[in-house]
Amino acid sequence: MQSGNGLFGMLVWLGVLALLLVASWRIFVKAGRPGWASLIPFYNLYVLCEIVSWPGWYLVFFLIPIVNIVFMFLLYFKLAKSFGQGFGFAVGMVLLPFVFLPILGFGKATYTAPASGIV
Repeated sequence: MQSGNGLFGMLVWLGVLALLLVASWRIFVKAGRPGWASLIPFYNLYVLCEIVSWPGWYLVFFLIPIVNIVFMFLLYFKLAKSFGQGFGFAVGMVLLPFVFLPILGFGKATYTAPASGIV
C-alpha cells in the first residue's frame, strides 16, 4: 500500500533533476557555450573548467577522491565569481545546488570571464 510514496518521491526527484539540467543548460548558454554540453558527463566538467578559465587538464583533479570535493568547491566559487556573485552564493551552490543553480541560470546574472588561476 505504500507504492504511491515511492512513486511520488521518484517524480519529485525527476522534477529536481530536470530543473538542474535546464538550469545548467542556461548557465552554459549565458557563458557563451553550447547548452547541450551540460548534458554530457565529464565533458560538462571540461567545459565548466573552460568557463572559469581553468585549463582543461584540471579535469584530472575531479577523478581523485577528496581532491575532487575541494576542486568542486573551487569550481563553484569561480563560477559564482564569473557571474558576479560572492562567496556566500558559492557556498549555496555547493550545499543547495537545486536552489542556487536555477537562480544563476534563470536570474539576471551575466557572465564575465574570470582571470585564469585556481582561485
